[in-house]
Amino acid sequence: MPGRVEYEPASVKDLLAEMKDTAELLIDLSYSAVLHGSPDIAREVLELEERMDVLQLRARMSLLMAARNPEDAETLAPVLGIIGAAEKVSDASGDIAKVVIEEVGVPDAIRGALPDAVERLVRAELSPDSRYADRTLADVNLETDTGVRVIAVRRGGDWIPNPGAETTLEADDVLLLRGPEESIGDVYEAASGDAYAPAEPADPDIADLERAVDSLVLMKNMSELAVDLAYGSVLFDSADIAAEVVELEAEVDALKARFEAWTLRAAADVADPVSLRGLVQIANATEVISDAAVEISEGVLRGLDTHVVVREAVEESDEVIVRVQVTDRGSLAGTTLGEAEVKTETGMRVIAVRRPDGEAGAASDGLDAGGDDAWVIQPGPDTALRTGDVLLAKGTRAGADRLRALAGDDE
Repeated sequence: MPGRVEYEPASVKDLLAEMKDTAELLIDLSYSAVLHGSPDIAREVLELEERMDVLQLRARMSLLMAARNPEDAETLAPVLGIIGAAEKVSDASGDIAKVVIEEVGVPDAIRGALPDAVERLVRAELSPDSRYADRTLADVNLETDTGVRVIAVRRGGDWIPNPGAETTLEADDVLLLRGPEESIGDVYEAASGDAYAPAEPADPDIADLERAVDSLVLMKNMSELAVDLAYGSVLFDSADIAAEVVELEAEVDALKARFEAWTLRAAADVADPVSLRGLVQIANATEVISDAAVEISEGVLRGLDTHVVVREAVEESDEVIVRVQVTDRGSLAGTTLGEAEVKTETGMRVIAVRRPDGEAGAASDGLDAGGDDAWVIQPGPDTALRTGDVLLAKGTRAGADRLRALAGDDE
């Protein structure tokens, strides 16, 4: 039974930043639990979900203490919406994890499709004999040497999301590792002392089921992008980006209808149609995540000023969203995202590009948004970069500094 949560003075900014980091981590973990069929990762999701319940209650209490008049209520209402949206993301992630915990079951076909949508993520308990034990992440230099990143550490009942270079890894820590297939196994074995045994993906043998899984993967990608853009719309008070969030949510709804149709058709050819229940549960939860993204943007869409505490929380969260302008002083102008190897060189993921002249330009897999300033949503490696372009990117603070240096943006 959950313990009692009592009011205690707390920074709303810090609570919001932790909720944002936790919600994003939950999305990663829940899909990875399904991908690997891992009850261990799924249980981590449920523990984090309980942590989120406490965070949102404390944040609501702090906001109630802060409201003194109708003007306060107007400015704080969108903050309450963001708190509620983060909680919805948490609950939806828990529902995805329960597919594994409760053995609802999903077709093996989904594990053949999700690797394209999810980076390899594993859970490792740090052995006292590991060469990583009692060393800081800066000393280990793990990400630079292997491409594998420690995205969270659980130490007893406490969590360290997105640990920094100064974080010391201790024996018996639970490490959540994410990185490329070719090196994640070696890191897992070095950390835990156990052999790495990834699940073998299966190819779908039913065409309609393959189409259903493809639709689900698209839903996942669009929902995650919608959450990223929603926080970006709040950070930069951008109605254009908020409008894109609404469009993405509508796309997810349309994909869900397509998913349902293909799943119903596949049921006629599947030996055990009950095994499709897990797919349906994941699709429902994924739609909730996209709905929550719209709620994060609600204040911007309604023309309400973004409360300074929300902007500061997004800026100070562990995985930051930044806006960087391409200038003639850097090396990005006249290249493409692929040619400049932006992701490799900086670790930052560019989630949108704004064309100040109103022309979206070329994007191999992007979606264009109209207006005086055109946005390229989901830019690809062929997206050309020009002087004056504004990049909306997500990653670490160190990565953001490297991206600014490449762009020649001195702020």
